[in-house]
Amino acid sequence: MPLPAKALAWLGLALAGALIFWAITTNTYLSRMARIQDDRGQIVVTAGPYRYVRHPMYLGVILLFLGMPVALGSWWALLPGAAIDLIFVLRAAKEDRMLREELPGYTEYARHVGYRLVPGIW
Repeated sequence: MPLPAKALAWLGLALAGALIFWAITTNTYLSRMARIQDDRGQIVVTAGPYRYVRHPMYLGVILLFLGMPVALGSWWALLPGAAIDLIFVLRAAKEDRMLREELPGYTEYARHVGYRLVPGIW
């Protein structure tokens, strides 16, 4: 793996970590399990990175699993990294459906913030 690619990947890992941290500190409803937290009075979060994409933490995780193999210099590690990324894309789609159906105000938010993971693409 070329050194410039590794250096760029390390920069990407830092940016991905920053994005994840920004999402976590902005959205106190983040959880390992996708569920509506009625017990905590969950509302739609529209601040911070949620102004640009609906699932910024997933975007950060996807970037981590793309950058980690390159940063560590392993072409083979790109295969499981890509598989994990696909799982997170599918999870984002499934969670988005659940939020539209169960979280009041999410459908309007989704109309306003049109992209799940990548601005201008999806």
